[in-house]
Amino acid sequence: MPVEEARQQFEVNLFGLAAITQIVIPYMRKSNSGTIINTSSMGGKMYTSMGPWYHASKHALEGFSDCLRLELKQFNINVVILEPGIIVTEFGDVMLKNISKFSSKGQYSSLTNKLVTATKKMYDSGQGSKTSVISKTVTKIVNERKPKTRYRVGLWAK
Repeated sequence: MPVEEARQQFEVNLFGLAAITQIVIPYMRKSNSGTIINTSSMGGKMYTSMGPWYHASKHALEGFSDCLRLELKQFNINVVILEPGIIVTEFGDVMLKNISKFSSKGQYSSLTNKLVTATKKMYDSGQGSKTSVISKTVTKIVNERKPKTRYRVGLWAK
C-alpha cells in the first residue's frame, strides 16, 4: 500500500478525531465534566496480516486515548475507548476493496486471496454483531457516572 494511502488511514482514524477532541476539550474543562468516547477496534489490540496501517492507526488511537485520560482526569473528564469486534457494516467491503486493490497481485496474492475469501464467507454467513450493540453501549457509557476505560463489544471483540 502506498504511504499516501497509509496517511489517509491515520487522517481518518486518528488525526480527524484528535482535531475534534481539541475543539471540545476547552468546553469540557470549563464545565469540569464530560466524557469522550473514542471508537477504536479490536484491531487496536491485535493485528492481522494485510492490515498494517489500519492496525497501526488503531494502536495509535489507543495510546492517544490512554494519554488523554491521564491528562484530563484532573478536570473530571472521562476518556473511554470503545473496541468493537465484527459489526455488520460496510467496513468489510471497504477493507476488502483496499486489500484487493493493493495486494491481490504480486508476492502477496495468495495470502490476500485467502483473506478475502475467508472474510467474505464470514460476512456472508452473518457472522458479526448488529450495529445496535454499539448504540446500546454508547448509551450505557454516557449514563454511567464513572464509566470503565474500555468497552469491548460485539463478536470477536474479546
